[in-house]
Amino acid sequence: MKKVTLSTILSAASIAAMAQVSWPAINQETRPWARWWWEGSAVDQKNLTANMQDYKNAGLGGLEITPIYGVKGYEKQFINFLSPQWMQMLDFTLKEAKRLNLGIDIANGTGWPFGGPWIKDKDASKTVYYKNYQLKGGEQLNEAIVYKTDGFVSTANTKKVSVDTLNQDIASNKDLQGLALDQVKFPMLLPVQILMAYSDNGQKIDLTNKVDASGKLNWTAPEGNWNLYALFQGLHGKMVERAAPGGEGYAIDHFSAEAIHTFLSRFDEAFKGHDISYIRALFNDSYEVDDARSGQHNWTPKMFEEFQQRRGYDLRNYLPALFQKADEETNKRVLYDYRATIDELILEHFTKEWKKWGDTKGTVIRNQSHGSPANLLDLYGAIDIPETEGTDIMRFKFATSAANVTGKRLSSSESATWLNEHFLSNWGDVKKALDLFMLGGVNHIFYHGVNYSPKGEAWPGWLFYAAVHFNQSNPQWKDFKALNDYVARSQSFLQMGKPDNNVLLYFPLVDRYMEPGRVMLQHFDGIEKNFEGTDFAHTAEWMQEKGYGFDFFSDRQLQKMTTANGNIMTGGNNYQTILLPANKFIPEATFQKLLELANNGAQILVYKSLPQDVPGFNKLQDRRTAFQNLVQQIRFTDNGKVKKAVVGKGAFILSDDMEALLDAAKVRRETLHEAGIQFIRKRNNDGYTYFLDNRTDKAFSGWVPLSAKAASVALFDPMFAKSGIAKSRQKQNGTVEVYVQLRPSESAIVQTFNTKKTGTAFPYVTIAGDEQEIKGTWTIEFVSGGPKLPAKVTTDKLGSWTNLDGDDVKNFSGTAKYSISFAKPLGKATAWQLDLGHVDETAEVFLNGKKVATLIGPEFKVEIPAASLQANNKLEVLVSNLMANRIIYMDKNCMQWKKFYNINMSARKKENVKNGVFDASGWEPQASGLAGPVTLTPITRIVQ
Repeated sequence: MKKVTLSTILSAASIAAMAQVSWPAINQETRPWARWWWEGSAVDQKNLTANMQDYKNAGLGGLEITPIYGVKGYEKQFINFLSPQWMQMLDFTLKEAKRLNLGIDIANGTGWPFGGPWIKDKDASKTVYYKNYQLKGGEQLNEAIVYKTDGFVSTANTKKVSVDTLNQDIASNKDLQGLALDQVKFPMLLPVQILMAYSDNGQKIDLTNKVDASGKLNWTAPEGNWNLYALFQGLHGKMVERAAPGGEGYAIDHFSAEAIHTFLSRFDEAFKGHDISYIRALFNDSYEVDDARSGQHNWTPKMFEEFQQRRGYDLRNYLPALFQKADEETNKRVLYDYRATIDELILEHFTKEWKKWGDTKGTVIRNQSHGSPANLLDLYGAIDIPETEGTDIMRFKFATSAANVTGKRLSSSESATWLNEHFLSNWGDVKKALDLFMLGGVNHIFYHGVNYSPKGEAWPGWLFYAAVHFNQSNPQWKDFKALNDYVARSQSFLQMGKPDNNVLLYFPLVDRYMEPGRVMLQHFDGIEKNFEGTDFAHTAEWMQEKGYGFDFFSDRQLQKMTTANGNIMTGGNNYQTILLPANKFIPEATFQKLLELANNGAQILVYKSLPQDVPGFNKLQDRRTAFQNLVQQIRFTDNGKVKKAVVGKGAFILSDDMEALLDAAKVRRETLHEAGIQFIRKRNNDGYTYFLDNRTDKAFSGWVPLSAKAASVALFDPMFAKSGIAKSRQKQNGTVEVYVQLRPSESAIVQTFNTKKTGTAFPYVTIAGDEQEIKGTWTIEFVSGGPKLPAKVTTDKLGSWTNLDGDDVKNFSGTAKYSISFAKPLGKATAWQLDLGHVDETAEVFLNGKKVATLIGPEFKVEIPAASLQANNKLEVLVSNLMANRIIYMDKNCMQWKKFYNINMSARKKENVKNGVFDASGWEPQASGLAGPVTLTPITRIVQ
């Protein structure tokens, strides 16, 4: 599997499958993948095979190997990262994965960010410091020009480490796993790198060569008042977080091409003589350098050379402005140029250099760009698979927009990292999180994550510190495949065709780069934090709420856009219009390109007002004049609620009314949201695909309008694999309405066709009578789990099994089988709806010995054909609960299971912290089992 898998071409087989109104084929990439933690890299062949077989059986499509910190007591089994033995384990894993048809990605390092023991001071992340001195004419500086850094150590756990106990060669320290270093700064006297003198009459003098080795300045100030700025460069001290054995060390300088080359050279050495052709992608888990305790990684040794080459002037002449000590206007413009330079360096020296290296290995690059001090859209656009994370759809859209605009087939997500507290999330919770990713444009789910654990390890086995545990020790594991099959069916559609968003929304990063602040760099994750309350946030959130499909775009991406038939063409898509979100600043080259597109037929929408100025400092008046000359070409005239300026074949349209603005450009809109249904739309050769999701707590049954025209419509239920020709009707304007039934948190896929299709009708149902409760004696048999299997019980009243007598049921995490015999319900019906009522947490349903379904919630309803019911019937429901109750039991009894190095097991909530780690000893048992009531309700098919 190489880069051809990322082609935007829809395969002939997929097109044929769609033409037959059938499900698309399921393959490795349509199935969900998972980050696969190798703790301590303490893996062996037997357990690698056993774990991978489990993952295959559970319905995963692939794994991303990420080595991390180890497990205490297994130090002799630790394998140093990239050692010959580690490479042997990788070789074996690749062969086994190929045999099992599991895809493999690998993290291009251990933990995060990139770094390791082979990264020495020269290539490690840097911080800039400065000192300011004042002299008058005739005076000399009496103090040495040096900068003293205070030493400190920050660790990933509660351990206190004195910097005096550490060797400055980090890799030479013993017990690096136990130290769990996060940031280390040694006390040092930093020599001056640059010393500049600025007089009150505008003179600027470089005094660097007048400072001797002791820091003494051999210079007498000429007449006037002089401001001296001394600049010092030191190590930032950020270490690789969650590092595996052999991976502990400094994080790299992300602004230095030499640093990434040094980092990657270790992989060149390790990979020699090994067949790595089965590795699909190399992965980077986000920037996460400046989440350290102190300071920013805000400098690189070649900063002055890079700045002058890119910005056209010498930054040394403007150090007061860089450190926000000049006048306000100069401050923000020089700071903008500094930030723009950092932006370019992380794009060109880190991201693109890594991508080029990946090409030489025959792999694609998967990257989490968020958190970087740069334009995320450009960073995501420079690699093959952009990956997002979190719980905010606007955050997701930075990765998915970059994929859409640049024509990438896949965009992925680190999914369900932190939902509830440890051991409290069920598969229904996870499904809701995954659905939101898919609504945000993600079509390649990665769970966070599965954990290698040896067979026979005491429960709960080896765990990672994130709060959702996709492990075999989780009682819900037996029902994991139901969730994974749902994802696979959904992604089989979402990976086909092309996105069908209509608006390109300009990402006004220049406005943020022009904002002064107490820190030099800003880091970007999405709209939150940096853009909250701005017109950019308002326009994005308004369009999302009102049913307009849109993608963000950057200044660089704009330069590659063209027009055709009034549409805007990007590297992989086409759009109806561009929207400027009342941004104050804009580069003149960007505005020039907008005019060019308008001249060629594009419609450029302007919310509230045109940009007012250009950013940056160099040649400001020339650039400002050029910009103003461009603006003067746009002459608005009133046109109802909007103002319009015809420009060539196109136009600029201005309004402070978003609806009027988009209506003026005839931008396509979906009104599904009015029914509480969220959507994402894609287009293919024969129509449109809609992924619909009911994110309310109320069931919906009714007609929903689509903006698409269609000759036929098919409906697909990805949870239960039902499909068929949908009930639809055509409106006067040629668009269609489709009949949809969605329970709370349920999703569906609608496929429209431009040609008439025939086939089996979708099996809609309607209630045909009153519900009938299944009553009688239930047998509850605890079939798997622990710490001890409670005794079998019988009851005529359902409820949480923790309410039964004895402690065993309260301590139990596992699976219990609920059995009852019942007579065929009264009345005639096409089918019956079995409703289990309240279930904690997942259920596998059997009727008369045959499996009916696996249900993961939030509702636990399934259809049973009338023919499946006999005069006398046996219902069996296997219910699996959370891991929580057994964990509570272990913590109350001080049983050791939190045995991991580094961060060990951190709590999501402060109230669950004890002695620095997660603790559940104060919890009460969580409700578990089948609480009912269990009912049967007659249903009948809706005839189309």
